[in-house]
Amino acid sequence: MSRRLPASLARQVGERGEIAIRPASPGDASALRRLAALADRRVPSGPLLLAEADGEPVVALSRLTGELISDPFRATADLVELLRLRAGQLHAAAA
Repeated sequence: MSRRLPASLARQVGERGEIAIRPASPGDASALRRLAALADRRVPSGPLLLAEADGEPVVALSRLTGELISDPFRATADLVELLRLRAGQLHAAAA
């Protein structure tokens, strides 16, 4: 799983501070509810991947449905792309 990031995505990500992509845990429930409320949506179902920027959750992706919630007040397109890339890697590894 050593696929390189596309150059445009690598540039965008490189301009950020610390980024973490990880599975959401039960301890993330309040952060997920906050993101959903900001986006005026519900928390997606299924296992979620979470993108954090500088320690703050900003995007969540359902590995089951592909549904997203994100902070509408922050630029997150690069993080969405990273989450989708990681979800694809996890799916391929499980197959």
